[in-house]
Amino acid sequence: MSRGCRTIAAVNAMGRAEFVREFGPVFEHSPWIAQRGWDRRPFLSLADLHAKLCDVVRESSAEEQMALIRAHPDLVGRMAREGKLTAESAREQSAAGLTGLSAEEIERFERHNAEYRGKFGFPFVICARENRKDAILAAFPRRLRNTVEEEIATALAEIFKIARLRLMDLIEESA
Repeated sequence: MSRGCRTIAAVNAMGRAEFVREFGPVFEHSPWIAQRGWDRRPFLSLADLHAKLCDVVRESSAEEQMALIRAHPDLVGRMAREGKLTAESAREQSAAGLTGLSAEEIERFERHNAEYRGKFGFPFVICARENRKDAILAAFPRRLRNTVEEEIATALAEIFKIARLRLMDLIEESA
């Protein structure tokens, strides 16, 4: 069983507005994914819901995919320091050990974020809940060697991991 409290039957019974309200935050600042995903009901399971929402992203335009990637905050960025992250992002960054960093660690993240944005034009996205601070810092230089196309694909794959974990927080997975 996962951590969520809603059954997939309850999810399938939701009206569009309720579905978008509940699942819009699964993809950072991108409720359009839940809006389009609602039309793909019924969902057979949490995994099926996740797959169908990811399909919405895969089938969307390059501009929409880039907007989704750009909707993600910088790790340990200004929004985090000012307390302006979504509740989901704040919990995820905290779980990865990205709060209470030393000034030197913050500076390393800022430098990596700036270099990454400078090369790719979008924020570095990684599933923080599946990583810790040191692993995230080690991923920056490795991913900076990628092409833009490789990084777009990597960012979307990480977003799909983030979405899966957020869905698990909301939906009871049947045994």
